Amino acid sequence: QVQVVESGGRLVQAGGSLRLSCAASGRTSSSRTMAWYRQAPGKQRELVAAISNSGVTNYADAVKGRFIISRVNARNTLYLQMNSLTPEDTADYYCNTQPNLGYWGRGTQVTVSS
Repeated sequence: QVQVVESGGRLVQAGGSLRLSCAASGRTSSSRTMAWYRQAPGKQRELVAAISNSGVTNYADAVKGRFIISRVNARNTLYLQMNSLTPEDTADYYCNTQPNLGYWGRGTQVTVSS
C-alpha cells in the first residue's frame, strides 16, 4: 500500500514561491505516475500536475508556466515548485498517484495573501 506525507505549505504573499514535498512509501510507489492535487475551500479537488515514472509531465491550464513538478525516484520523493503564486492558488495540496489511490494523505495547506 502506497502512503504519502506532504509538507512545505505555508502562508505566502502573492507573487511569491513555495516548494512542496511529498514523501511516498510502499510497494511500487516509484513505478507509478505521481501527481499533485489541490482542493480550495468550497471546491472540488482538482489535478494540478502529474509526472510519470520516466519524467513526462502534464499540468492544469491554471498552473502552466508557473508550477514545476519533479520527482526523485531513488528517494521516493515528489516535489512541486510553485512560482508567481496568486490568491487563487490558495488550497490544501495533496500528492497521490494518478489515477488516485482512493485514499488521501493529510495534505499541506497553502495560503496566498493578496
